Amino acid sequence: MKINLKIQRFNPETDTEPRFQEYSVEIDPNARLLDALMQVKRFQDGSLGFRKSCAHGVCGSDAMRINGKDGLACKTLVKDLATGDGDTITVEPLRYLPVQRDLIVDQSDFFRKYRLIKPYLINDDPVEAGERIQSQEERMVFDDTTNCILCASCYSACPVLGENTAFLGPAAISQAYRFLADTRDQGFAERQPALDDPDGVWPCQNHFKCTKACPRSILITKRINQVKRMLDKAREAESE
Repeated sequence: MKINLKIQRFNPETDTEPRFQEYSVEIDPNARLLDALMQVKRFQDGSLGFRKSCAHGVCGSDAMRINGKDGLACKTLVKDLATGDGDTITVEPLRYLPVQRDLIVDQSDFFRKYRLIKPYLINDDPVEAGERIQSQEERMVFDDTTNCILCASCYSACPVLGENTAFLGPAAISQAYRFLADTRDQGFAERQPALDDPDGVWPCQNHFKCTKACPRSILITKRINQVKRMLDKAREAESE
C-alpha cells in the first residue's frame, strides 16, 4: 500500500521553527513504522534524523509521537495506523524535551530527573552466602517496573509536564518504586527528598496517559500512587 508520511522536521542550523515535510512511501501493511522511516532515510532523504538501534522494542531508541500518541516506531505496524492507500501518518518528536534535529530529542533533563531517585539498590549490610535472597512473591511486587527501557514515551505522554516542566515525571517515579518496593533495598531516606517534593510525586493527577503509552505494559500510574502512599506512611510514622 502507499502511505503518506508527514514528518516534523527541524534543523537548528537552518530552521527557526519546526516544519512538516511529507513523503510518499510504498510499504507492506504488516511492516513497521520504523521500516517506513528507514525507507525514506535510505531512498528519499538522507538528511532525515531519528534514533534507532535494536528495532525489537528493547532499547527504546525510536520513541516518538505517532498520530498524536507516544510509542516506539519499531513496535507500531503500518496497518494499525493506515487502512487504505493515501492515508497519512503524522510523526513528531517526543514532547517536553528540546529537539536536536527532526525526531531526535535531547534527553539530558529526562535522565537528570531519573538520576535524582538513585536508580540502584542501596544496602550496605554484609551479604550472606554471596547474594541477597528474595522470594518470587517478593519479586513480583515490583516485577513489571524492571521492564522499563527508559524510552521516555510515558514522559512525553504526561499532561502534567505540559504545565509543570519541573515535574519529576512518570518514568523516574515508577523506577523509584522499583527499588522502594524491593525487600533488599534500604534507600527510602535517600530517595525521599526528591520524591516528597512539590515537583516530585505530588503533581501527578492520575491521567493514566503514561500507563497507556508504555510499550512494556508497566502499571506506571499505579506505581506512582503506591509511592505516594509510602511517603504518606512515612510522614505518619514521623509524627507519632
